[in-house]
Amino acid sequence: QVQFVESGGGLVQPGGSLTLSCTTSGFIFGNVVMKWYRQAPGQEREFVARIDTTGRRKDYAESVKGRFSISRNNARKMSFLQMNSLKPENTAVYYCKGDKYATWGQGTQVAVDS
Repeated sequence: QVQFVESGGGLVQPGGSLTLSCTTSGFIFGNVVMKWYRQAPGQEREFVARIDTTGRRKDYAESVKGRFSISRNNARKMSFLQMNSLKPENTAVYYCKGDKYATWGQGTQVAVDS
């Protein structure tokens, strides 16, 4: 079945960096647009970044432009989210998702705190 497994979260100080990974299975990865979302405590889940099937087109939420970078490796069936200059307001559970599918993974917790 379709699965998304996020990893790489953790506790980081403001200004720090983290790279999140998304391991996928159950579908033809190279045919699917990949997205990252996040959900902060008490907030609704929100869009963070999107990458097309070739990896050439990338779109970002305004709040992360210039600091976050999405990428993918079609051979490894993985997507990544490089997060730089992290701020306390970036604290959230981060999820990856294939655009065609309703399935969500368990997410990975990112906490930005001094």
